Amino acid sequence: MTLSLGLLLIGILGLSCLAATISKEQQSALAQPFIQTIKYRNLVIDLGNGLKTNAQLTLPAVGKGPFPGVLLIHGSGPTDKNETLGFVHKNGPKPPTPFWQIAQYLSERGFAVLRYDKRGVGANSTIINSNVWGNATINDLIQDSKKALNVLIQQPEVDPKRISIIGHSEGTIIAPRVAIDNSTKVKNIILMGTVALSTRENTHNLDVTLPSEYATQVLDKNHTGLISIQQIAKDPVLKNYFVPPSVLLTNNIKVITNALVKEFGTNDSISIEKQLNPLLIKGYENLTAFNLLKCNNFEPCPVWLRSAFSLIPTLSIIGNVSKSTGILILNGDNDSLTPVQQAFLLQQRLTEVNHPDHTLITYPNLGHVF
Repeated sequence: MTLSLGLLLIGILGLSCLAATISKEQQSALAQPFIQTIKYRNLVIDLGNGLKTNAQLTLPAVGKGPFPGVLLIHGSGPTDKNETLGFVHKNGPKPPTPFWQIAQYLSERGFAVLRYDKRGVGANSTIINSNVWGNATINDLIQDSKKALNVLIQQPEVDPKRISIIGHSEGTIIAPRVAIDNSTKVKNIILMGTVALSTRENTHNLDVTLPSEYATQVLDKNHTGLISIQQIAKDPVLKNYFVPPSVLLTNNIKVITNALVKEFGTNDSISIEKQLNPLLIKGYENLTAFNLLKCNNFEPCPVWLRSAFSLIPTLSIIGNVSKSTGILILNGDNDSLTPVQQAFLLQQRLTEVNHPDHTLITYPNLGHVF
């Protein structure tokens, strides 16, 4: 027996004895030591006109490739390369970072994955250049994705003949357009939380239809058509439609209630049909009249919104994706932001044009971020 083998056996025996005396949590920690399974390289993408943004390429820890490449395209709003969702609190729980999770998962299984910050956006989805971000159009974001695609293809570890794009939410608007204009470069597109209809239709759904149905189905438990101001003030969803962000951030129920009383003109119960719905419609009309003068973290930027409203719906262009490009559509059945019916429409259109390689998978009980 060699010394090294003997020491290894002693170590194994020692751990076996130790395992009998420690907790399950401690055993789990010992059983799962850190082993590096991926490596990464930080990159800078030149977006043109003097603009640059940070990106990161993740790779399998072992091997030189070439690996199949994947480009991740984020959802709407100021979003970083990890698609960090929600506010980052110093002492609170970390917000979800789905793109980091996807990149890690895929690179551990043999893919090279490129993620990038949106223009004007930095770590933790923070706006670092309000002028750049505030003037970004949907077409700017499409062009940025095309530049990111070319950067991915240029990496020496990436196989340029095996390139896929994963788009989430707004990314499902962008990914098909990038694929159409780069049919010889893109082998597959994966659409998660799919947007098929126009931005105007989706905005109406989010700002009018959804909150109205929520009030009726969730808050109006007695089916009277009435809900109280106090119900709205305490509800984590509905109050966001009627209370200014500065008031919401106080997290003071009395202050929030007073704001609602001022908004509805009463502190009694209100009619969903005659009082709540008209205010929802008014808010939608104000937003779509582009009365917002500048960006904030709570409403779409007016420049982006104007450009998105003028964009042809994805349902109208999805049939132009090359028949040599595979299309995978993924949607949660409980997605309220991009309802699963939009995924059905895309599938129907692809069937209509006889696209030979498209698949739809729906996930029961899952929402927009799966």
